[in-house]
Amino acid sequence: MNILHSIVKRPLRAALAGALVLGLPAAALTAPATPAVAAQGDLDRAVGALRAIATMQADFTQTDRQGQTARGVMTLKRPGKIRFEYEKSVPLLVVSNGRSLYLIDYEVDQVQRWPIKNSPLGVLLDPNRDIARYGKLVSTGNPDVVSIEVRDPKRPEFGMITMIFVRSATAPGGLQLTNWVALDSQNNRTTVRLRNHRYGVAVADSTFRFKDPRKSSRRPR
Repeated sequence: MNILHSIVKRPLRAALAGALVLGLPAAALTAPATPAVAAQGDLDRAVGALRAIATMQADFTQTDRQGQTARGVMTLKRPGKIRFEYEKSVPLLVVSNGRSLYLIDYEVDQVQRWPIKNSPLGVLLDPNRDIARYGKLVSTGNPDVVSIEVRDPKRPEFGMITMIFVRSATAPGGLQLTNWVALDSQNNRTTVRLRNHRYGVAVADSTFRFKDPRKSSRRPR
């Protein structure tokens, strides 16, 4: 078992349980200049950009609060489906079937489940509900970068997510989601960065099922 494998099973897994990343992202995406006044219209544009994605795949890099990193492929399909498939050295899988978010640990044969609404990932899967109601713009100092922080002040146990978009003419809605930072209710922070975005790819619904590793059930979920 390599070092990443052993560490990822604790800090990263705990972070995944509540959200998949916090704080503003890497300085490379935000110019450290005088804060600019964010245009309120960018909030609507970000919601529109997420709504415009029917399917998407992207390579992701996930980093926990201790700096440990794992990689894989994210697949998104509306409504409400997402899959984080990790590199082979990390025996984890995160899947949403549109109703619940599952964390499957194939090394210890465990499955954990949370309602989508209880995770900041719900923002990505249901932008109508979360961003429009609970989102606010955060100034970045860069007119080409849009930062949106989403949290429900009445439900702090649901955590918080800060999403970063970069203006791109090739992305749906003109904004491309490049990374996000999430904080769960236990203050576990995880940062996810996306690259090699592919939009409109064919994705079967079976992508969002999994084989239950628990001895009591081997049936696909």
